[in-house]
Amino acid sequence: MLKEPAFHPFEQEAKDLYPSRYINSPRVTPRKDPVVYGKPGEGPLSAGQLEFYDRNGYLTFDNLFSERELERYQRELASLNDNPLVREREETVVEPYSGDVRSIFAVHEISNVIRKLCTDVRVVRIAEQILGSQVYFHQTRINYKPGFGGHGFYWHSDFETWHAEDGMPNMRAVSCSISLTPNTEYNGPLMVIPGSHRDFIGCVGRTPEQNYKESLKNQEFGTPDPDSLQRLYKRGGIVSPTGSMGLVTFFDCNLMHGSNSNITPLPRSNVFMVFNSIENQPVEPFEAPAPRPEFIGKRSGIRPIEAIQADPDEQ
Repeated sequence: MLKEPAFHPFEQEAKDLYPSRYINSPRVTPRKDPVVYGKPGEGPLSAGQLEFYDRNGYLTFDNLFSERELERYQRELASLNDNPLVREREETVVEPYSGDVRSIFAVHEISNVIRKLCTDVRVVRIAEQILGSQVYFHQTRINYKPGFGGHGFYWHSDFETWHAEDGMPNMRAVSCSISLTPNTEYNGPLMVIPGSHRDFIGCVGRTPEQNYKESLKNQEFGTPDPDSLQRLYKRGGIVSPTGSMGLVTFFDCNLMHGSNSNITPLPRSNVFMVFNSIENQPVEPFEAPAPRPEFIGKRSGIRPIEAIQADPDEQ
């Protein structure tokens, strides 16, 4: 059996509070960071909503955006998907079997239309309240998950990857998924384990060089062991936030989540953004030969997001 290293290779840069991948057996580390940093009155969320998020690790909204706005964003998704120049970009990931577009990363830098959605004050202020600070985009992307071929995402904590491969030091980030198609119980919806954000599951398996090239299609490293998943499930169960086009789901960076493949005729597309606290900027990766590219994990030229008000004529 391999021995664990006597010290972490980057511990002089930042103490590793959440060991993973360089350990030789799965390890559960209780969360050492708050879940909610802000308070009622500091943003749009009520005390009850903040308490629900703190306890369960996620929060959903049905009516943040108008039908007119959503249709505009839906047209932009179709346009990007049909654009051969976008397909050839390094930010674009295709499905491993069908060859359909799976994801487009850094989409707020590619599309001015989607940038408006990502920087909309209605989502930015929620992220700022949860994280108790100004925020920036650690990552943005479109997930297409086409019908008859959209590959699933195995159970994982996003923070485990952002920590190990991007060098995000603490759990002070929140994801936001905005559905631009119906999110039903059968077209491969997001599934979460409520309360699982309270424990960090350290995974086994050293990170290969340029792991992102495979993990964005089919994640192998950084996935939790079955026993740990079983314990999380017995404690919290599984919830699938479903709803019509426009469903908005915020969830904690360490919440265990995944989704099944989509074998229905109905696509399940969404815009996905990761808000990280401006006070939680990346250091060196905690367990990877080198940081992932900037379009996957932002680490230079970081500036707070300037939230924008939607044009009333477009609502």
